[in-house]
Amino acid sequence: MALPRGSSTVLRIVLGAQLRRLREQRHITLEAAGHAIRASHSKISRMELGRVGFRVRDVADLLTLYGVTDDDERQPLLALVERANVTGWWHNYNDILPSWFETYVGLEESATGIRNYEVQFVPGLLQSEGYARAVVKLGFPAAPEEELERRVRLRMARQRLLRGAEPPHLWAVLDEAVLRRPLGGAEVMREQIDHILQALELPNVTVQIVPFSVGGHAAAGGPFSILRFSQPDLPDVVYMEQLTSAVYLEKRDDVDRYLEVMERLCIEAEPASRTREILTRIREEL
Repeated sequence: MALPRGSSTVLRIVLGAQLRRLREQRHITLEAAGHAIRASHSKISRMELGRVGFRVRDVADLLTLYGVTDDDERQPLLALVERANVTGWWHNYNDILPSWFETYVGLEESATGIRNYEVQFVPGLLQSEGYARAVVKLGFPAAPEEELERRVRLRMARQRLLRGAEPPHLWAVLDEAVLRRPLGGAEVMREQIDHILQALELPNVTVQIVPFSVGGHAAAGGPFSILRFSQPDLPDVVYMEQLTSAVYLEKRDDVDRYLEVMERLCIEAEPASRTREILTRIREEL
């Protein structure tokens, strides 16, 4: 087994998938696996979904139960335990980062492709600092200034991955309303449009705009993101954020439906070759 790369979030999911595959090959129940490590069947289920941390001793006992006794097979998986338990940089923001969004940040760090559709806000990975501050204030109007600044810094820190050594391809489709709504005022919006124009200089960033003239369109249900990964054990994930929680979809039928909608949006939107022209025109009209 080649050791996969990625954030601890993704590595936990990959390790959990490997353990599930080994258990199912041996036709061992969740209850029997739980008994082997002195735990409940529900803990085994959470481990296999990558939703909890792993202990080397537990994984070693499970591998023995599953008949994996050869060191050449065991060591890569045991080495993965240590890497999967390493905390990511975003854990420094645990005081302001809800668990449902912490999962997304971890997935985002390891994605090879990120596709966004937005109807109200510029995607977080493309937000300027001033615009991000306006969005944060809108969502947390009673928060003290120090907390607001930490939330802004978290959003800015996420954007580093676009300029990293192996950056994902970000493909964002924005409803025209996103750019017309003067969040934070006209000057903030002009700076935000400049920020998007700068991001378009990156070879891994694509932006399309759905103009008002389209009328109704395929994604009438609201914004969503699709994340794609290089790891074969990790399927595409659809992410939809709500006010105090989020929905993650991984089933093939669900993902395929959202991929179909995204493709239709890209067809209905203005071509990416016109994005600079449209952004420049909207900026001049602010």
